[in-house]
Amino acid sequence: MRLKLTKEEWNWVLYDVGNSAFTLLVATIMPIYFNYLADLGGLSSVDYIAYWGYAASAATLIVAAAGPVFGALADTKGFKKPIFTATILIGAAGCISLGLARQWLLFLVIYVVAKVGFSGSLIFYDSMLSDVTEEERMDDVSSQGYAWGYIGSCIPFVACLGVVLGAGAIGISMETAMAVAFVIVAVWWVAMSLPLLKGYRQKHYVERREHAVRESFARLGRTFRNVRREKKIFVFLLAFFFYIDGVYTIIDMATAYGSALGLDSTGLLLAFLMTQIVAFPFAILFGKLAQKYAAEKLILVCIAAYFGIAVFAMFMSAQVHFWILAFFVGMFQGGIQALSRSYFAKIIPVSQSGEYFGLLDICGKGASFVGTALVSLISQLTGNINMGVGMIAALFLAGFCLFRAAARMEE
Repeated sequence: MRLKLTKEEWNWVLYDVGNSAFTLLVATIMPIYFNYLADLGGLSSVDYIAYWGYAASAATLIVAAAGPVFGALADTKGFKKPIFTATILIGAAGCISLGLARQWLLFLVIYVVAKVGFSGSLIFYDSMLSDVTEEERMDDVSSQGYAWGYIGSCIPFVACLGVVLGAGAIGISMETAMAVAFVIVAVWWVAMSLPLLKGYRQKHYVERREHAVRESFARLGRTFRNVRREKKIFVFLLAFFFYIDGVYTIIDMATAYGSALGLDSTGLLLAFLMTQIVAFPFAILFGKLAQKYAAEKLILVCIAAYFGIAVFAMFMSAQVHFWILAFFVGMFQGGIQALSRSYFAKIIPVSQSGEYFGLLDICGKGASFVGTALVSLISQLTGNINMGVGMIAALFLAGFCLFRAAARMEE
């Protein structure tokens, strides 16, 4: 097997490097800044984490609804790259606009728009995997994408961290420092997207027809019917719905959770930087392990590890606990995402990759909607943030059982 990445594969990997900067911003600096705006607006810590969760849920629900349509259009010849470009520009423009918001509610509205652009772009990006590489290389290339995304995103993150933490020293306000940070991330995101936008060629597609949008809905209906008959894909999607719920919820709300517990903001940011550094070698490791061991077994290991992480998070109360949590998340985050993506790409028809990844996005984003909303709701009802976080463990358990069942089925 060829070990080095081709130019097409590298271009694809670089987009992960670009969009991961936004992911890291959402997981770290952005919730802390929202906490700052929420304090100015008089919100309690419980309401702060609840409203942040509701905003994340709103964004994911919108993308979950639009995802299948995006996916169906993506499979039509000539549609994938233009719509992919549009979602990147919407996300980047929203990212820059966040720096202009000075009131917590307006900030959340803009955040939803930016997150929709970001999440929408991933539907097209993920479906490009089958166009840029071969089936036997998918596990490794997918893992390389996450790995380089983790380590590459550290570059703009460190720059943003320097501006935000050093705002007082260089004589600018917190608001100005955050505006600069948002611009840095948006520029990095777009710049890393250019090689893929320039060099990508769609190899698997359906021919363009008159009334392409209407035809995409018809194809989508056929795909839904096919999925019901293809039990392995159907049960995998159910499993993915549950276990990726926990992964996305932890990513979206970890910093908000730590801030709500009163943990030091600088310590939280540095812990997430450590997560990215740890995730780099482990994501590559899981890609290499997939060449020796079945991807199904490795995914089950990752789900079981996340179950333990969720239980541990329920009892977190000190800064050192958050560092331990961040380390173990880094070990398994890239593996579970990368192997799930490549595993799914191998069990679906390549000419319908956009449609099927649109369905995968429904499960991923729909799950994230459930997860963040559940944590927010339980936290508000009980007045105990730890109880809300503890609900995540049950979702990993359900995902483990369903994925094990799917792995035993014949394609």
